[in-house]
This record gives sequence, structure tokens and C-alpha cells, in this order.
Amino acid sequence: MGKRSNSDHKAEALPSGKHLGLPSPSWEKLPVSKSLDQNIQTLKDIFKDCSDMIYRTIDLAPDIKAFVAYMEGIVLSEELQLHVLEPIVEGLVNIKNAGPEEQITEASEMEPLENTRVSLSQVMSANQWIDTVEGILNSSVAVFVDGLSEVHLFNIKGGIRRPVQEPETESVIRGPREGFTEMIRINTALIRFKIKTPNLKMYSMVLGTNTKTDIVVSYIEGLADPKMVDDVKKRLKDIKIDGVLESGYIEELIEDHPYSPFPQVQYTERPDSVAAQLLEGRCAIFTDGTPFVLVAPATFFQLMQATEDYYERFFITNFIRWIRYIFLFIALFLPSLYIAVTTYHQDMLPSTLVLSIAAAREAIPFPALVEALMMEISFEALREAGIRLPKTVGQAVSILGALVIGQAAVQAGIVSAPMVIIVSMTGIASFTIPHYNLAITIRLLRFPLMLLAGVLGLFGIILGITWVLVHVTQLTSFGVPYMSGVSPFHGSDHKDIFVRAPWWKMNKRPSWLSKENQNREEKDINGNPKSNKVW
Repeated sequence: MGKRSNSDHKAEALPSGKHLGLPSPSWEKLPVSKSLDQNIQTLKDIFKDCSDMIYRTIDLAPDIKAFVAYMEGIVLSEELQLHVLEPIVEGLVNIKNAGPEEQITEASEMEPLENTRVSLSQVMSANQWIDTVEGILNSSVAVFVDGLSEVHLFNIKGGIRRPVQEPETESVIRGPREGFTEMIRINTALIRFKIKTPNLKMYSMVLGTNTKTDIVVSYIEGLADPKMVDDVKKRLKDIKIDGVLESGYIEELIEDHPYSPFPQVQYTERPDSVAAQLLEGRCAIFTDGTPFVLVAPATFFQLMQATEDYYERFFITNFIRWIRYIFLFIALFLPSLYIAVTTYHQDMLPSTLVLSIAAAREAIPFPALVEALMMEISFEALREAGIRLPKTVGQAVSILGALVIGQAAVQAGIVSAPMVIIVSMTGIASFTIPHYNLAITIRLLRFPLMLLAGVLGLFGIILGITWVLVHVTQLTSFGVPYMSGVSPFHGSDHKDIFVRAPWWKMNKRPSWLSKENQNREEKDINGNPKSNKVW
């Protein structure tokens, strides 16, 4: 699988509308006029046929008018009324009640609105139309004053969004119940609650000429490799695309090997998982509008670890982790092994088992390969149908569908009972893999291995295994080897690969991630990590 070159990280941008992708960008370089009527006309021309644009005219003084404009639905109406409109009206009353010598006749005599009346912290001024329009589209209220060539922008971002809830894709028995939402600042705040240090950096940028999607790159200064952080920022800056609606857009544009079936970036909707990865020296990429946060670099063994592995005692974790690796082998190789053995290598099985399988397959008109392909494709279709159907019936339909179809196929003599058992075990095994993107990779690789087993037997399976091993050892994720800890070998990192050592033994961060500070625990006077254990 080819490695992506630097030029491959870029996506084509639309030729029209450098900033917002609008069809008539002639206004982008125009300054804001002192004439309120001209500004109103320009604004209405820019947002022509935008029914969600709200306009309102206010008298600030006997001879001074103001104009308020904002997008309905993305602004908090209560905050607008309380912190913008009411203070402006209150100031208007004070001006009208002032004596003749205190009357204001020109806008230049007024103090800036943000200094005297409006009680908001996120306030800025703009004198160019491009900045004004971008501010309105980023949930700001624009206030134009007659006689002033600048616009006051008050950020009151709002709208109906999903609250913090328990993640549905990564449920745990023991651990935090909070998950990311679609609002990027809520997501970054959830990380700030867990990592309380100024070394936690939140580098912001914007992607998408039309969507103007906010992106935040988070890392801990002093733990993350600076070269790796710079590489992440560079790849993101190289993206030129008209819109980013989900973090999956970014994942495909920044990964090292785009033609590899193996995921090279982890995604999660758990704040505790992101915080743990940041403490190991990785980077997190937040995308506004999605609860899924990207974590890079990623390794194969990282994707085989669940968040709950670090909340249970290490005895329990090690048992579950070994179960996970055993069922990974079953999910990948069990159907192909069955095809190879029953087709070419019957002498490898005990005589009783061979006779039992032969009796079950006596009336089956298809070879084992065709039989397995039919069952596997049917199982994948049922699994996809269960996901797309409503939750109240989806799970029942997928389970009952598998039972009914499997039983009917056996009774009709289309497939054998052993094949139903093999496919069922394979399906169960694939659910034990913690991360969906790795699980679906294993499901995809299962089919070429089945074809190799049907054509070449065990020799074909060995060829498939060799190809997979060679491929994964050549993969990298932001320059980090995909099989780090095993290839290349690092003895100290084996405390958290196939087994999870007790916390008082895992006093080092992964050697291939954190170059500057590898100690998790505070050192004693002799330079050794402190531990509360006495044995």
C-alpha cells in the first residue's frame, strides 16, 4: 500500500469565493462605510434570500441611528436581549434625559458600545466587510452606528445542541459517563476539567472555505514530541477543501497510508480516553460539529486497548485483554481455517470430527468456500440492517434474523450446521475488538483470506498472514511505526501491550512517543520513580 506524499495531503478547493465560497465575492475587500443606509443595503445584498437573517433599527440619540443584524438560530436570543439590546436602550434613555450641554449630536462623540453599555467579554470591532460577514456567520451580533466606519461584533453563540451524555459507542461498566458533544468549546472544556495545567495547549484553526469549521489541535507541551506536533499542524494547514462536516474528512486527508485498510488515527467520544492519550504524549484533533475526536499517532496495540482496561485491577484487565487477542485471531482466521481443513486437509482432524462434518455436509450442494461466503455476506447484511433500523427493533431484527435464516438454511440443505456455528463464532469474536475502525478492518480482511484458503488451502492462509504482517510492519502513523513496542522492539513498553502491568510498575511513558519526559511518577532523591509499594 503506497505512502502518501506531501502533495497528497491537499484536497482541491473551489475556485470561487476564497473565504466563504460565495458566488459574488466583490464585497470582500470593501471597507465598512460611515453611511448607515449604505451599510444596510450592502448587508442585505450579501445576505439576499437568507430568511434566517434578522435586522433591527435602533435610535441611539436624537440624530444617531444604529442597526443590529444577526442570524436567527445560532445566537442566544436571551443573551442578545439581556446583554446587547437592553443596555443600548438604557443608554438611549440616559442620552434623552441629559441636559442640552450633554446632548450627543455625532457618533464620534459617543464612547464605544462595548466600553459603556454592553456587558459581554467576547467583543471585537471590524472595518472590513469580509470580517463583518465572517463574524455574523460565527454567531456574532453586528451593530452598525451611523457615522462610524466600524462594526461592533458581540459573540453570543447559541442554538439548540445536544447536552453532555454517556457515549453510546464506547460504554463502560466502570468509568466516567460523560461524552463529547457537537460543540467544540464544550469538548475542550471537558479536557480542561481533567488536565489542569497551562502546558495543555489548544491550537485553533479553521478549515473549509464554505463551512468555516473550527478545528483545535490539543497537546501537552513538554510531553508531546514538538516535531510530531508540527507535522500534525502542517498536514491540517495543507488541507484545502470546501467543507469539513465531520472528523472523518480530516482523518482521510492526514493519514500516512491512505490505501491501507488499517486505521492510522484513533477516534473516540470519551474525554477520559483523550486525556489519557494526551498524557502519553499524543495529539488530539477536535472538530466542531462532531463528538468524535481524533487522536494521533495511533498504533495497532493502542486500538486493541479499551478505556476500562485502566480502571479495573490488572488481574482482570490482563484476562480480558488476552480474551480479546484470542478472539481477534478467531475473527480473522476461523472461517478460512475451516475452509482449508475441510477442503484440503481432512487428515488434520480426528476421525470422529471428520465423519461428523462429512455427515452434516452430505446434502449440501455448494463447496465450503461458497457456503462460507454466502453466510458471511448474509451476516454482514443483517448487522448493517440492525444498525440502520430504529434502536427499538434493530437489535431484535438482527438477532432473530440470524437465528431464523440460519435455521431455515440448515433445514433447506443450503448450508451445513457446522458452518452456521463457525460464522456465529466469527461474528461474536469481531464484537470483542474495542474500536470499530479496527474491527471492520478485520472483517474486510477475512474475505481475501477465505478466498486464499479455498484456492490454496493452508498455504494460502500462510501467504495471507505473511502479507498482513509485512504490511503492518511497514505502516506508520505520523512517523511512528504502527507496531511500535514489538517492531521495533522496546522492552519497557511491554508493560502495556499484551498485558497491563500494575500502575505502580508503569512508571514510564511509551518510549516512542514522549522523548523529553518519560517519567509518569515523581522521582526520589536518587532519581528513581517513587512508588507507594513496599515490595
